[in-house]
Amino acid sequence: MNAGGNADGTGFDVVVVGNGVLGLSLARVLARRGQRVAVLGRPHRPWAGSTAAGAMLGCFGEVTTSLLASEHGRAKLELGIQAGRMWPQWLAELEEETDGTAVKTAEGTTVILNTIGTAEIDDTNYQAIRAELTRHSEPFEDIEPADLDWVDADPISRPLKAFHIPGEHAVNSAALLERLESAVVQAGGTLIAEPAARVVHQGDRVTGVVLASGEKIGADHVMLAAGARTQELLDTLPVGPRIPRLVSGYGVSTLVRTVDATTPDSVIRTPNRSFACGLHVVPRSEGHVYLGATNVISVEPRDTAEMRDLVFLLQCAHRQVRRNLWNSDVTKVQAGNRPVSMDAFPLLGEGGMDGLWIMTGTYRDGLHLSPLLAQEFAARILGEQTRTDLEPFTPLRQPIQAWTREESVGIVVDHQIGIGYEQDWTIPVDWHHWIEMDLRPATLNWANEIDPEFTPPPELLFASRFDPELVSILRKYYATCREHS
Repeated sequence: MNAGGNADGTGFDVVVVGNGVLGLSLARVLARRGQRVAVLGRPHRPWAGSTAAGAMLGCFGEVTTSLLASEHGRAKLELGIQAGRMWPQWLAELEEETDGTAVKTAEGTTVILNTIGTAEIDDTNYQAIRAELTRHSEPFEDIEPADLDWVDADPISRPLKAFHIPGEHAVNSAALLERLESAVVQAGGTLIAEPAARVVHQGDRVTGVVLASGEKIGADHVMLAAGARTQELLDTLPVGPRIPRLVSGYGVSTLVRTVDATTPDSVIRTPNRSFACGLHVVPRSEGHVYLGATNVISVEPRDTAEMRDLVFLLQCAHRQVRRNLWNSDVTKVQAGNRPVSMDAFPLLGEGGMDGLWIMTGTYRDGLHLSPLLAQEFAARILGEQTRTDLEPFTPLRQPIQAWTREESVGIVVDHQIGIGYEQDWTIPVDWHHWIEMDLRPATLNWANEIDPEFTPPPELLFASRFDPELVSILRKYYATCREHS
């Protein structure tokens, strides 16, 4: 336990469960406001999403047609836009408060549309990003593919179009976590190197947590921000069944020391595809680049990478971005877990018991949203006026149905076909039509088997075909929703 808080370390105004970027960001704001704050979590952060993140500070690059198709998706985008405007000041203040390695690593983001993608996904998402940039008067500029700095793709995966977003940068997530930890302690906060085992409550009011060691930590407010592991704590509470359950969006990333010691100046990425974030290359220091692309729904968080996901990532990077990455050194392999709710939207707000707060389910957007959510939740905990409407993502809710069943099925089919092309499948020219003709009714029948009323979001619908435990969780969750409707 580091310095800060009460002398005996057992009583705080706020206990933040989870020492990722979201939890530390909130603790920093509260500690600077004079609150006695403790942040709980193992120092090496097993199962976290923050440690393996590419840490792209952008929301426009994440835009998809399916995101824009629903009211909740558009509301989520608006949160991202607000957060993006806060990052320059947020980083400047962190630099003033702490010393350490540079946090910012990339100047802007370059989005490429390459030949490996499909028109149904890549072309439409590429245009959707541009349309939202225009709608929000966010600067961007077209780039001729031949003029793309650092990009040297395989000819059959070459970029067809590209544009640069100068306002969407990236940071080193490890350096950011170090800076945040230092800032919390300097402001008088406490870091407790243990996870919480359960939340303690008396009737409808939470009174603290019990650590894995058995020690009780008292608090007036308990914030659950432990990513995918938050579900274990929700399971200890009577209100837990009324909150969309969490699973993991497990992903693999790598750090690569390039063979020629060069790195791009900006993030290089494709539009989102294959149920995941797009392929992205992020510059890091000392001739290193970060490679990321994968997202696999998993009931339990993972702390190791599956071989197939690692191979897929490395093949995509050297084929689609820079061929000589094939000769570079992989210096680190990282596995991270994004918190994904049963309806794929964030869980943000009061947790249905006095003093209980929930800040998770942010999927791929948690790090980017951290300055905004830290300020908003600090204001709520302190009883101050807030500036942002988080009500669409209140944790106590019925499942958000962002798409009709037929729309969800269509998204699943499009992305399954897209996976085939990205993995360079070789099939007769007309076979993709036959495959799609079989996939569509099979996927619709599968959705009907899971539940007659509720439809899982596309990535969960897809993953459930291979995971009986996920099917069981979905069915139980939907049955509980009907009981509380």
